[in-house]
Amino acid sequence: MSDRRGGPRRPTEEELAAGADRKDAPPTSRLGRLARLGALAPRALPVAAEALRKAVGAKRSEDEEKQAQERIVANAKKTADAMLKTLGEMKGLPLKFGQMASYIDGLAPPGYEDKFQDVLKKLQAKAPPLSREAARKVVTEELGPPEEVFAEWEEDPFAAASIGQVHRATTHEGDRVAVKVQYPGIDKAIANDLKSISLLETMVAPLARKYHSKEAIDEIASVFLAELDYRLEADNADRFRRMHEGDDDIVVPRVFHRLSTRRVLTTELLGGEDYASFQAHASQEERDAASATIWRFMFRSLFKYGVLYADPHPGNYRFLGGARVAFLDYGCVKVLSPELVEGVKRYVTAAMDERWDDFERACVDVLGYDPTDTEVYAMYIEYTKLLLRPLTTDDDAYEHTREDAREAVAFLVRGAKRVMKKEGEALPTLPKPIHPPSEGVFMNRLQWGLASVMAGLGGRGNWRRMTEGWIRGPQETPA
Repeated sequence: MSDRRGGPRRPTEEELAAGADRKDAPPTSRLGRLARLGALAPRALPVAAEALRKAVGAKRSEDEEKQAQERIVANAKKTADAMLKTLGEMKGLPLKFGQMASYIDGLAPPGYEDKFQDVLKKLQAKAPPLSREAARKVVTEELGPPEEVFAEWEEDPFAAASIGQVHRATTHEGDRVAVKVQYPGIDKAIANDLKSISLLETMVAPLARKYHSKEAIDEIASVFLAELDYRLEADNADRFRRMHEGDDDIVVPRVFHRLSTRRVLTTELLGGEDYASFQAHASQEERDAASATIWRFMFRSLFKYGVLYADPHPGNYRFLGGARVAFLDYGCVKVLSPELVEGVKRYVTAAMDERWDDFERACVDVLGYDPTDTEVYAMYIEYTKLLLRPLTTDDDAYEHTREDAREAVAFLVRGAKRVMKKEGEALPTLPKPIHPPSEGVFMNRLQWGLASVMAGLGGRGNWRRMTEGWIRGPQETPA
């Protein structure tokens, strides 16, 4: 769930006028959802094909290049607008993937990132809401009529995203709260999205089994389905508050458990600025301080407690002044096994100490890299070193950049092209499979997403020094 708390923004007159035309639920049938995504293909495929050519460095004549650029640039914004409308109405997993493309540098088509991201950023904080009646129906079923449950209830949501929309309200005790209300039928929609992914995996079963894709899909399904139970999110918020107790710059909204159920989550309403506003005017000192807070939040929980916050996108932060940052959403959280956490620490500390033989052995043992597949193995080893640079570089002014964030994705695209397309061979050569732990599948989302968030802020700091004590220290259980 994206940004949902704080800020004085209220619906515009146009939004209020359109309220009567809002739908009561997102589309839920599998065929209906597939048809909507299929309708995007005629627009998306030409842009994707051209982006792939740019990513792998394909060559062509000057005239061909000029014509292609004119054609694709003209189509890029139309494609992004079509994606915005379709994904915003579908909610669920398509909207989640659209949110990822809106901020993770390197996922949008290379060369057209800005055009796509400028449009898709609207999905981060204000996806199209559903009708007032839809939210009222859910709250009534879960808690009772909203005007009775709360002293004040705002009919129109101030934020809406992948699985729910958020309303301002006031409790009978006078607390200002944010009430996240799950979209009717979104559980069925997500279940059907996951079935569609599983169907695709079944269609290529021999290849899928070879690359252990079923295990990864099962892991994705378990995490996303868990997001549908807001009681788990409430417990996660309490857990993160305990993990960061004593760090006054990390703010976790207080949960009102008596006003929360499986489909309704009530938390304190926080003010502050959203990511885009802070990014637009913050001083370098403010950027440095806020970036350090976000870094501590992510890596203290991961390395000290083994808890992965797997949804780092910009809509989940509110900037409260100085170094204080509020973290809003705790739906996509993964508790990692102690064995995986120790394994990650093993290859990170080896890289910190430049013990490269130990580093490679750890990559084989923990990440499943195959040293017998020489070319692919070398690619993954260098890729892992690339991702670890902020943790292995002892530099007080280390700055994340958008170029570095994009390179994390582009590196794999170029490497895959070299491996799969051999000179003189008509068919692609598939690399040997690697066998990374399935429970770590969301770590890539954190790595790519956090790199882009940090690059957008432009904060500078010694990220290694902030993190090293937790990496080399023992894992603990939060009280």
